[in-house]
Amino acid sequence: MAFNLTQYNRQMLVKLAVISVAMFGFGYALIPMYRVLCEVTGINVVTSKNNYGTRAVHATSKNTQVDESRLITVEFDSNTQGPFRFRSVKNSMQVHPGEMIQVVYEVVNTQNRNVSAQAIPSYAPMQATEHFTKLECFCFNEQTLKPNESREMPVVFIIDPALPKGIKNITLSYTFFEVGAGQKVITGEHNSKPSKI
Repeated sequence: MAFNLTQYNRQMLVKLAVISVAMFGFGYALIPMYRVLCEVTGINVVTSKNNYGTRAVHATSKNTQVDESRLITVEFDSNTQGPFRFRSVKNSMQVHPGEMIQVVYEVVNTQNRNVSAQAIPSYAPMQATEHFTKLECFCFNEQTLKPNESREMPVVFIIDPALPKGIKNITLSYTFFEVGAGQKVITGEHNSKPSKI
C-alpha cells in the first residue's frame, strides 16, 4: 500500500481546522461559563446589569425603614493587582439595616504614567450579596489615574432590612487591578448611578 502524501496533508488540514474551531468556541464560551461559576460559588459575585439597576432603583424610590434593633458589622477589605496603594479609610463600621452609609476608599497610582484600573467587588457571606445594594460606587466604571495621583472614591450602600437575622458580619472586598491598553473589563455592574435618597 503506497503512502499518499496529498491525502495525508488534507486529513491533517481538516484535523487542524476542527481543533482551531473547537479552541475558538471554547474561548468564546469561557466568559458566560465564568459568570455562571461565579454566581454558583459566590466568588467575585457580580450581579446582572438589569437586576442591579432594578434593586438600586427600588432601594432609592421606596421608603427605607431603618431597623435600629439590629447592628451589622461591615468589614472593608482591599486587594490590588498592579502599581497601586489601595485601602479603605475605615476597616469596619457598625450599621443598621436600612441605613444609607458612605465609606471612602483611597487609591494612589505609584507609577510615573497614566494607569487605567477596574475594581471588582465580592461579598462574604454569599447570602448577604442579595441584601447589599450599592447606590454609588467607583466599581461601576473604569478609573484612569494620572502619574502619582491620589484619589478618594466613595461607596454608598444600604443593607436590606430583610437580611437574615443570623448574619451579623459582612465583608465587602474589592480587588483593584490594572486594565491593559485597549482591554475592556466586563463586570456586569450597573454603569449609571441612580439618584440619591
